[in-house]
Amino acid sequence: MSRPTVLLACDFSPRFKALLAGHYTVLGPLTRSAADALPPGAGQAAALITKGGLPTDRALLEALPGLGIVAFFGTGYEGVDLPAAAARGVTVTHSPGANAASVADFAMGLVLASARQIVAADRFVRDGRWGGNSLVSLPAVPGLTDTRLGIYGYGAIGEKVAARAAAFDMQIAYHSRSPKAGVPYLYKDSPLALAEWADIFVVAVRADATNRHTVNRALLAALGPQGHVINVARGSMVDADALAEALEQGTIAGAALDVLETEPQVPERLLTAPNLILTPHIAYASTSARDAQEDMVLANLAAFFAGQAVPNPVPHQAPV
Repeated sequence: MSRPTVLLACDFSPRFKALLAGHYTVLGPLTRSAADALPPGAGQAAALITKGGLPTDRALLEALPGLGIVAFFGTGYEGVDLPAAAARGVTVTHSPGANAASVADFAMGLVLASARQIVAADRFVRDGRWGGNSLVSLPAVPGLTDTRLGIYGYGAIGEKVAARAAAFDMQIAYHSRSPKAGVPYLYKDSPLALAEWADIFVVAVRADATNRHTVNRALLAALGPQGHVINVARGSMVDADALAEALEQGTIAGAALDVLETEPQVPERLLTAPNLILTPHIAYASTSARDAQEDMVLANLAAFFAGQAVPNPVPHQAPV
């Protein structure tokens, strides 16, 4: 019996590709996640393995007549046209929670780096400006104790960010679709209300069309001149022009972005914005989290091809 063919929408780790090759015929990776970038033989692909930020639109789905499953590496799946997949009878899976600890760790690293000006302090030393009283050029900033941390999106990542922030003796509030039972933290009924309360605004929500550019001029103004924005979710959550303007004008104190709407391209205005830390979408990328996500993709594929219920179908609902 011939082995099923799987198509990679992007590149993955050598470990993952070797594990796939042990069970499947592997095509790709694609140069672009698009119908006109498919390699010869793609029509035989029964599975597409992709990531949430890549487009998996109707045209791509229709260009893969043998497709039975789209398996997302990671929790996000905002790039797929779910109605088109449902109309074709295509199963869509993801790997929720596998990277939550890794992303939460990184989020707290960015909180510290931005709020305590760690990157600026490093540059201060490397530029040879440390000649005596460093507070002349690097003014004292608030510590994290009693600082108000607002978490937008209280899913697996948001919950772990809260646990880490609690260890820093921070005050914590959150916004999600509705209050979470048993959560001991303050609930705010909108992102704007959360920003008005918070000193540091952490974006950890699942992205979709309804929450694009939630971090906009109004929210940044509500956060205020001592505020910081941390984004470890999706770049689409932040209006890059509004953020650059807020940093340039001192509307907020600082920001740290691990994700960009246009990644890997970085808007020039962000590259020159003051008090902004940029990292290349690596919050999820610890080896333990990567391996766990890969294993969940493999489990979803194995169940699908065995004719069993997949362990991690995507929920067809609004973001948390």
